[in-house]
Amino acid sequence: MPEFLTLLPPEEARALLLSHLSAPLPDSVLVDVSSSLGRVCAEDVRAPHPLPEFPRSTVDGFAVRARDTFGASDSLPAYLSLIGEVPMGGAPQFEVGAGQCAILHTGGMLPPGADAVVMLEYTQHAREGEMEIQRAVAAGENVIRVGEDVAAETVILPKGRRMRPAEVGGLMALGILSLRVAKSPKVGLLSTGDEVVDPSQTPQPGQVRDVNSYTLSALIERAGGEPIRYGIVGDQFEALEAAARRALAECDAVLVTAGSSASTRDMTAEVISQLGEPGVLVHGINTKPGKPTILGACGGKAVIGLPGNPVSALVNGYLFVVPVIEKLLGETPRPQATVRAQLTVNLPSQAGREDWWPVKLVGRESGVGGWEAEPIFGKSNLIFNLVQADGLLRISPDATGLSAGEAVEVVLL
Repeated sequence: MPEFLTLLPPEEARALLLSHLSAPLPDSVLVDVSSSLGRVCAEDVRAPHPLPEFPRSTVDGFAVRARDTFGASDSLPAYLSLIGEVPMGGAPQFEVGAGQCAILHTGGMLPPGADAVVMLEYTQHAREGEMEIQRAVAAGENVIRVGEDVAAETVILPKGRRMRPAEVGGLMALGILSLRVAKSPKVGLLSTGDEVVDPSQTPQPGQVRDVNSYTLSALIERAGGEPIRYGIVGDQFEALEAAARRALAECDAVLVTAGSSASTRDMTAEVISQLGEPGVLVHGINTKPGKPTILGACGGKAVIGLPGNPVSALVNGYLFVVPVIEKLLGETPRPQATVRAQLTVNLPSQAGREDWWPVKLVGRESGVGGWEAEPIFGKSNLIFNLVQADGLLRISPDATGLSAGEAVEVVLL
């Protein structure tokens, strides 16, 4: 039986794996901005013109020269001549002069001569053609200046930025309809084991349906990759090596589920060592679940062996597979979405080991972040432990557990 389980800390193991991978994929594709959500920019995007292109009002009110309102109050209002109304969607055909004002709606173009807008609620009609101004405004008040949102030629989306709804809207505001994005890396998936059958089949006694190919495919897609499933490979070394070699040739990274623990039938590490240099980098992560995870690099491509237990495979997919995809995409590192919560029960842990617990978040009227974190207890082969979970709770290696009532940070799934 090969020697393994050196148990590197997850952070150190992840850094070692990423350091052996090739640079981000050079290929990019041109896509419509309207369908670019979740894609990663492959080049810097610059603003073709300022935004807005004309000064606009942020409120309903009256365009004025600010100096004509100085000193105005409820008890001592200013009186300005009303000279017209700015049409929405059109340019004003007049100029605001001394002692004058014009009706202006939210988003409307500020007429020449005006430099501020008085909100409607601080005005009233004094007499025909005259407005009473009950509050002073400063120059630029209630106005968006030309280029205040974005100046022309500014880098509005840097290379490596993942597209979110706000980015989609920002590009549309500038009339940018297409975008060059990183090509989705292909990630090959192999499930191993004589006992594993396709989900469409009815398992016989001793058999289980393939779960990991599909949970990991979903994880890969959400991270921006393209999963390629190579099916189920039995416990034969030659068959696994052939399937893995094919996947490595056709994909940018390869995942093998099961075949990573200390069993004489477990061949993943040996297969990885045959696929290319340097081969196996880490065999054993000091974490729970997922201790027997294998991290390898073959010719600059990641080859990862994940445990067969669904919870272990998926949790370690978050820890190691997602960062690999992000590197292949050239994505700028971004913070994880987390929630502060109050732990409901004591959680034990082993010093020196990083633990990840699935937890359910329950709303509360008061307390840390307004949430309670309820750990979900169960073995690592129970996929519905994660189905019920809203997030994962990390216990650091230097802790021996967490206490009930303690404030914790939950990584959202």
